[in-house]
Amino acid sequence: MAFRSRLSFAIHFSICAVLAGALALPTAAQTARVGDQAPEFAATDSRGHTEDLAQFHGKYVVLEWHNQGCPYTRKHYESGNMQSLQKEWTAKGVVWFTVISSAPGEQGYVTPAEENAYLVRMHANPTAVLMDPDGKLGRLYSARTTPEMYVIDPSGKLIYEGAIDNRPTPDEDDIRGADNYVTDALGAAMAGKAVATPYTRPYGCSVKYAN
Repeated sequence: MAFRSRLSFAIHFSICAVLAGALALPTAAQTARVGDQAPEFAATDSRGHTEDLAQFHGKYVVLEWHNQGCPYTRKHYESGNMQSLQKEWTAKGVVWFTVISSAPGEQGYVTPAEENAYLVRMHANPTAVLMDPDGKLGRLYSARTTPEMYVIDPSGKLIYEGAIDNRPTPDEDDIRGADNYVTDALGAAMAGKAVATPYTRPYGCSVKYAN
């Protein structure tokens, strides 16, 4: 009887362990999906501060994937378009994170000091630049291109993912008259309306993750 009791307990324990492991998988494998809660993260910015998404609950948050050497990124920075968006929306209380997921040795990789010098040179206005050389944040959000944009609402829900606008070219002249999806999403959400286009196909250079 004692043997049967021990065997029964062992089987019960094993089943519970397997079930517990299965229940833990969705959290461990959580990725960004429009309409769902945005995955939580903590990352170090270019000034050495830790930026935790949880601390910004109650605010709109924009994530902007960035690569200094990408012509599609340069289009929006050399024209001043991205800086204007950053300045406009951060003035309205939006938290704007530029994210660099280029791995060391890959195009777009920069040190924090190099990025801080770039911010000054380009008169950029993000809340902070998140340094992601190991690609953990990029992969968590399945970021594929630079630029690629994400908008998170005050409840922590992802309400937009995709391209910055509807002109997928590296030509600065195409910014004029473009439909800016980030502006559309933030404007609609702040007015209490549904985001008309919550997802678009992103365009630009591929994110240069480590192999």
